[in-house]
Amino acid sequence: MAIRAATREAIDAAGLALREGALVAFPTETVYGLGADATNGRAVAAIFAAKGRPRFNPLIVHASDAEAAARHGRLGKAGRRLAEAFWPGALTLVVAREPNCPVADLTTAGLQTIALRVPAHPVAQALLRAAGRPVAAPSANRSGHVSSTSAAHVDADLGSSVAVVLDGGSTPIGLESTVVDVSGSEPIVLRLGGVPREAIGRALGQPVAVAKGEPGKPTSPGMLARHYAPAARLRLEVRDVHDGEALLAFGRIVPEHSGVTFNLSASGDLAEAAANLFAALRTLDRPGAATIAVMPIPHEGLGEAINDRLRRAAKLP
Repeated sequence: MAIRAATREAIDAAGLALREGALVAFPTETVYGLGADATNGRAVAAIFAAKGRPRFNPLIVHASDAEAAARHGRLGKAGRRLAEAFWPGALTLVVAREPNCPVADLTTAGLQTIALRVPAHPVAQALLRAAGRPVAAPSANRSGHVSSTSAAHVDADLGSSVAVVLDGGSTPIGLESTVVDVSGSEPIVLRLGGVPREAIGRALGQPVAVAKGEPGKPTSPGMLARHYAPAARLRLEVRDVHDGEALLAFGRIVPEHSGVTFNLSASGDLAEAAANLFAALRTLDRPGAATIAVMPIPHEGLGEAINDRLRRAAKLP
């Protein structure tokens, strides 16, 4: 693996690597993605091998703009409204796949739908233009591990399986994209993420529910029941900390204890907490504590997505 600063030269080299069937890790505004040419089934298979990812779990296809995305899937009225409101940005739309879509079947797990996203990060945008084709990219980490929000996280998880890692610094949002299925009669959130559900509802002019889904048959990335998981057990909604536990804190008032503490946001800012979440879980998992105690996070705005990730990491329904 070569970690390279995201210069013009490095981005062009990464685009060439994608066209040649290699894997490239790159920053988005949400987390780092592990990219492959979405039209190349062999390259997409390399993503699954590198991540140890179940082959029934579909991947998100990244496009440079809404027009490029619409060549692969039918956005429809609701999809276009959401694309206008949030693209480029931290939103993925699941839509009906176009009959002549060149994306490999493995990318969509054989489904008749496709998950499309237009990222806002300048490095991701430049890479998509350099590659000149759609890029399939889940989060750049081993399947089930905490998502990567820096180039160093990618290196720690994936090692030599990636040809190039474009280092664009820490990702600003730090949560994966929100996934909304607009392929049916009513839009529905398949995965909570970087765009709050309330904002989705406002853009559509109606409330939007969150799908329960079947963990064994996910229709979207991030729907597996056990996901985003550190090795340590998580104990949620704590008011006090037990001996030997690490503490994932939130807010100004933090319980006293002798172990390691990481405060997601001392000021109680949910955007800051979201950006810090995965790095915090990685940090607290390192000292060897068997349990990470997690303080309550408000269940509103981005807090809904943060709590979703924490419940999955704790193996809770």
